[in-house]
Amino acid sequence: MSRTQPNIKAVNRPSTALIDCISYRQLIDHRLIVDIPTYAFVHLQIESAAEEPRVLCIVQDTTNAKTVNERLTLNLPASTTVNKLYEDVAHKAGYVNGTFCLAWANTASISEMSLVLSGFEAGKRNFMQLTDKEGEQPQIASVNSSGLDDSSQDRFIGPLPRDGTVGCSSDYSSPSYSYSSILNKSDTGYVGLVNQAMTCYLNSLLQTLFMTPEFRNALYNWEFEESEEDPVTSIPYQLQRLFVLLQTSKKRAIETTDVTRSFGWDSSEAWQQHDVQELCRVMFDALEQKWKQTEQADLINQLYQGKLKDYVRCLECGYESWRIDTYLDIPLVIRPFGASQAFGSVEEALQAFIQPETLDGPNQYFCERCKKKCDARKGLRFLHFPYLLTLQLKRFDFDYTTMHRIKLNDRMTFPEELDMSPFIDVEDEKSPQTESCTDSGAENEGSCHSDQMSNDFSTDDAVDEGICLDNTSTAERALKPKSSLTFELFSVMVHSGSAAGGHYYACIKSFSDSQWYSFNDQHVSKITQDDIRKTYGGSSGSRGYYSSAFARCVKPPKFLDVEDFPEHIKRLMQREKESEEQEKRQREIERNTCKIKLFCMHPIKMMMVENKLEVHKDKTLREATEMAYKLMDLDGVVPLDCCRLVKYDEFHEYLERSYEGEEDMPMGLLLGGVKSSYMFDLLLEIRRPDQVFQPYKPGEVMVKVHVVDLKSESIAAPVSVRAYLNQTITEFKQLIAQATGLCAETMRVILERCYNDLRLLYVPNKTLKAEGFFRSNKVFVESSDSADHQAVFTDSVLWKLLDRHGNTIRLFVSLPEQSPGSLANRTSCPKQQQHQQQSSSTSDSQKSSEHSDFELIESPAQEPDAASQPSQTENCTRATSDTENHHSSDTLCNADSGPLPLANGLDSHSITSSRRSKAHEGKKETWDTAEEDSGTDSEYDENGKSKADAQYLYFKTEPYSHEDGSGEGQKCLLVHLDKRITLAAFKQNLEPFVGVPSTQFKVFRVYANNQEFESVRLNETLSSFSDDNKITIRLGRALKKGEYRVKVYQLLVNDPEPCKFLLDTVFAKGMTVRQSKEELLPQLKDQCKLDLSTDRFRLRKKTWKNPGTVFLDYHVYEEDINISSNWEVFLEVLEEPERMKSMSQLAVLTRRWCPAQMKLEAFREVVLESSSVEELKEKLSELSGIPLENLEFAKGRGTFPCDISLLEIHQDLDWNPKVSTLNVWPLYICDDGAVIFYRDCTEELMELSEEERNELMKKESSRLLKTGHRVSYSPRKEKALKIYLDGGPTKDPGQD
Repeated sequence: MSRTQPNIKAVNRPSTALIDCISYRQLIDHRLIVDIPTYAFVHLQIESAAEEPRVLCIVQDTTNAKTVNERLTLNLPASTTVNKLYEDVAHKAGYVNGTFCLAWANTASISEMSLVLSGFEAGKRNFMQLTDKEGEQPQIASVNSSGLDDSSQDRFIGPLPRDGTVGCSSDYSSPSYSYSSILNKSDTGYVGLVNQAMTCYLNSLLQTLFMTPEFRNALYNWEFEESEEDPVTSIPYQLQRLFVLLQTSKKRAIETTDVTRSFGWDSSEAWQQHDVQELCRVMFDALEQKWKQTEQADLINQLYQGKLKDYVRCLECGYESWRIDTYLDIPLVIRPFGASQAFGSVEEALQAFIQPETLDGPNQYFCERCKKKCDARKGLRFLHFPYLLTLQLKRFDFDYTTMHRIKLNDRMTFPEELDMSPFIDVEDEKSPQTESCTDSGAENEGSCHSDQMSNDFSTDDAVDEGICLDNTSTAERALKPKSSLTFELFSVMVHSGSAAGGHYYACIKSFSDSQWYSFNDQHVSKITQDDIRKTYGGSSGSRGYYSSAFARCVKPPKFLDVEDFPEHIKRLMQREKESEEQEKRQREIERNTCKIKLFCMHPIKMMMVENKLEVHKDKTLREATEMAYKLMDLDGVVPLDCCRLVKYDEFHEYLERSYEGEEDMPMGLLLGGVKSSYMFDLLLEIRRPDQVFQPYKPGEVMVKVHVVDLKSESIAAPVSVRAYLNQTITEFKQLIAQATGLCAETMRVILERCYNDLRLLYVPNKTLKAEGFFRSNKVFVESSDSADHQAVFTDSVLWKLLDRHGNTIRLFVSLPEQSPGSLANRTSCPKQQQHQQQSSSTSDSQKSSEHSDFELIESPAQEPDAASQPSQTENCTRATSDTENHHSSDTLCNADSGPLPLANGLDSHSITSSRRSKAHEGKKETWDTAEEDSGTDSEYDENGKSKADAQYLYFKTEPYSHEDGSGEGQKCLLVHLDKRITLAAFKQNLEPFVGVPSTQFKVFRVYANNQEFESVRLNETLSSFSDDNKITIRLGRALKKGEYRVKVYQLLVNDPEPCKFLLDTVFAKGMTVRQSKEELLPQLKDQCKLDLSTDRFRLRKKTWKNPGTVFLDYHVYEEDINISSNWEVFLEVLEEPERMKSMSQLAVLTRRWCPAQMKLEAFREVVLESSSVEELKEKLSELSGIPLENLEFAKGRGTFPCDISLLEIHQDLDWNPKVSTLNVWPLYICDDGAVIFYRDCTEELMELSEEERNELMKKESSRLLKTGHRVSYSPRKEKALKIYLDGGPTKDPGQD
């Protein structure tokens, strides 16, 4: 059940707010009382040593999810011993000293050693972690240990804020709260159950069954035969395991996942809200099925089944007709139907339950003896009460005013002892029961029979079944005589929240010490009778008991002790104990395991591989390196001695430091302790066998140096250089010269501070820090004697090359599968002779050197027009040498093969791709989608020629084939281009490859989910594209300025599918509707086989599935009709000449409802000259022949065709609204296409038999589901609770 809702409601209750306020004040007072002695003690120490330095200790409590984010602060004298530190922490946290551990950097072994000698630093912050001891949670210090009276002990009922559990409303808490109010198992003796998500109802039921001696003992006596059934799917066996753990486990709370798995539930069931009563019924049924032919076969009936008589007595002759029913619980009405006053107590509700009703008037009873209808009295009598009596309060009801389910929070009291003798039929109980009196089950409606009643509640309340133990708790009770029909309260099931959701918990009386406990998921706490009385309910809150269980006041059997367990239970207990010990050891290992991200540039995969390294804190760096070596699957690839772990910052791609000489240091000290997360990562660095690892010192910055060759216009892959921020530019150049072999005197160094922000470093004595260097940096260096050194940097060849490099991206372009002419008519840039040998930095050279079909294709027969050819030739020529080098490894490509990374792992490849590429990939790409809502720009004149200036921008193509092998007609291009190129220029450059002019093909951008959007803004650049984006080229006329692509659908008003797609077309700004219809005619004939004339169809507005405004022939697009890209219109075929002539007319779709035949006629259009209701009625009367005074109409609801069930249309629509015009409330009919239903008010509704109504309901449900309409609306679909005896449901795709 959702447990957050009650907390929200609690805020609005004045009484609850008062309780919260008192709780807070008493908590403060309590802590002052506890802290005063400690404060006085510390004060005396300070007085004796005023100058003594102090140690600030900050303690993080990691034993609890709630406290892990909180800190305890202690400011102690430096001479304080470790023992005293433990005492102060225990006092501050509210724990029992000795039940927890403290961990810091240098844990002292001598407890009497002072803090300073134990590794603490005076005057500084010293961080510690408070952890579990030997896998056990710290014990909460009781109030008595603090010197408080028993009367001041805090009590708890409801959710516990300490663990962050959201459960019941805050008014379930007692007025005061402290850590001591949470009693763990060592105090209460009981173990809680973990809430999987919304399984509080299950936990309450299981705890109540566990606290019932008869049920628990009987369950223990049942022996599981593993040869006959799978233990995973055996419900009794999993309950056995759970009960053994509840009785013997040392944990604070245990999981219920094994039990729910035996039910056949998956993880989604944990998020389903269910009723505890429903669960009890289903679980009892499942147990009875599993226990067939065993000693426990009749256990449920022996404990919970009672009998009652359902009778009818004739008031004339006294003849009585009756039958015997069985029940597992008694459902009690809180508020009688139609009454405003609720019953005040359980006794009143029981009296009303057996109160007979008189059958008179039309409800007379046919007496078998009198042979006629007579007045009679009908009622229920209890014949036998069960050993465990369960009462269910019907707090959930239905409000017929709001048509919503509600919860009744009225106050209803219940006694501690309930005398049921006034409610039993003594004569009938004494009379012998005949065998003919059978359990009616659920076959008789309205009777309190066994199955139906137990189905409604037995789960919840049966869960609370237990046994009245406290029959001699006080002398007064011992002297009080008790009849055999006196029951003592032992369990109360409480529900907080509303009918939409809430939280269950149970208040149960223990048979061991007569103490009441609150079982609230994982929390078990002591409560009193006053807390029980708070569950009566009332107007001040949303809490009220849902069910209660009573036991006969006889001495209950004792629970089986561990020594008395059957042998099979002892074996089970031993297995669970060993499993728990193993789990404890595993938790201890987990608490001492460092988990940190591990990266490695894999020499075979040639990519950065990420993994998680889990290493024990006592493992050495050498052992951790071996673990990382195996984790990265490097065995047989590189030797182990060629690998080492270094400290790494993945975000900044920065190698922080190496660990020379620390190979034998434990990883816990090396990483700064075991933490949930680390602010740094580890990199498994690889070197070649002939290399030596470079030491990385803290404080150094890493610089990726790209060497630029102006002659070949190439940029090499990065070389890693480490420097200090206080070094000058001159010193930095010397470092680069050593790493690259370039001349430092002629060297130019350009820093890329951010994307495409290039800065020439020309001041020799300026430090790297002053120039803006950070932890990880990227520079370009060039050293030559060319005249380019004399030019202004922004006008130099170097700047232009770097600018081009920074703006060049790689795109994958898919060409049309078939293009006009033969494939040989397509062309590519001629294969150029390779220039001098380039550095092995990038893979472009390798990719371009691979043979492909494109390289064997000759130039096109038809030359491109003169304006574009020089540009194309120049592009190909200038890009020849740069095919290999115009991109460094961090922008476009990484080498498919190449030498192993050098010692720093960065020589052949950057550690990760450039942040520039990642930033662009992550940027929201709205360029294409935004154009759908606006017109199309064009750079073409009327003849389709480019109007753009012939500005040169880089454009280079390579052949590319899909790895999966596409068809022969499908070819792809790998295009390297300057993303500042416009879409128009991009299309123009693609003309030779597509084989048609750029006006005859379209460009579609492909997104990650394979959705395609057409790019039509020709004057926009490709700046929103990034590396490796995909583009698809499709043949078809491209849009010109002022043109819009339009989707045309056919409107079929009387078809089951009224909306049918026809074709895509193009409308232009300034075009009339008639002109667009004329252009549609040949397309409709060729593509849709519709042979129409312009007067035989109309176009109208389409809003999703709804038909709208009728477009008249003289309307002009963009003037009279707003149009946008990817617009949609309806095409409607006319059976008669167009009657819509002006915009003042109104066309509505009408449909007659014939109630006498339970039938709806076909749609017929009515054209009105005005919005007058009178005119509408006249037209409908003329159309149907219904007299004007008898005609009623109603507006349809929802989307076209406004489907509604034939069983609902007669009552549910707003018939004959009192309005004079159609354009006012509640009609609001202001546009064409509205649906109007009409009928003859004198025509009576057809009378249907129950069978006919059910048959029609099935047909209507099927029809409306097919059309996407619902028969009725449910705000929340509820899933039925089922327990599967065969291990799980059968997966049926068609089943909901």
